[in-house]
Amino acid sequence: MKKSNVSIIEHIPDFLDYCEVEKGLANNTQKNYQRYLQKLVKWFKYKKLNKLKPHQLTSDHIWHYRLYLSRHIDPKTGKSLKRLTQNYYLVALRALLSYFSAKDILSIPADKIRLPRDIKKQKTVKFLNLEQIKKLLLSPNTGNASGLRNRAILETLFSTGLRIAELVALNREQLANIKNKKDFELSIIGKGNYPRTVYFSERALFWIKKYLETRDDKAKALFIHYRSRKDTDRRLTARSIERIVKKYTVKAGIPIFTTPHTIRHSFATDLLTQGVDLRTIQEFLGHRSITSTQIYTHITSKRLYDVHRKFHSGKRLKD
Repeated sequence: MKKSNVSIIEHIPDFLDYCEVEKGLANNTQKNYQRYLQKLVKWFKYKKLNKLKPHQLTSDHIWHYRLYLSRHIDPKTGKSLKRLTQNYYLVALRALLSYFSAKDILSIPADKIRLPRDIKKQKTVKFLNLEQIKKLLLSPNTGNASGLRNRAILETLFSTGLRIAELVALNREQLANIKNKKDFELSIIGKGNYPRTVYFSERALFWIKKYLETRDDKAKALFIHYRSRKDTDRRLTARSIERIVKKYTVKAGIPIFTTPHTIRHSFATDLLTQGVDLRTIQEFLGHRSITSTQIYTHITSKRLYDVHRKFHSGKRLKD
């Protein structure tokens, strides 16, 4: 079948494969694109545009799709889509059009879909201060194997700034030679197959060693659950890590918004408050663009404001 005879809907699976293989996007990003494009598919079917080819898509189609998003009411909640959510659907469509361009498939240019400027809001970062981090790290009962494992997980998250998927992917053999070390660095492949080095503090290594001393299994994963047979992989899932963090969030009495990603934010903000620059933070976090790291600039600005207010000599000048 020639590409020119393939409908937009039929192109979507190839687009998602392209995101994985050529763009190297994370699995969650692919899933989000797939979910957002389902709304487009639904609209096409409602408008009887199932067979619409990429070259047949017009600005008029896009305008009516935007109206559809704007007027859509969720049957479960009775609420309309937030403008920011509408934007996500349009970003997915833009990505699909960019794919057409990359594959020399004739279609309307992606930049024809303009995103409203007034909703491109800066993300706000939720993080824990050092006292809250201390309460969280001390909350597991280290008198048993699962408690030691959970302490090691929390210490690793704060020491390295790992994403949850990166933590889950760690294997025991990667930390096989830490026995007599007080610090350790490890090369990992992070989001988008982007390599970076992460660093384990002395205290993180201490708890990882204590945890590994309890292991008498052959499982490949670094962090495992204890519910299945010892000859299986038993790797903890991302959802399991989230539940562990939530459990100790409640136990420690710290803000309920705390998640593994909050600890990653806390890792970054702790470094920033110690004077580390954004470019270095970018490397620690594995951001491919400094734009991603700039969500922390408000923290830097707050620190500079406090320093200026405290130390600037202007307030001591006499009129």
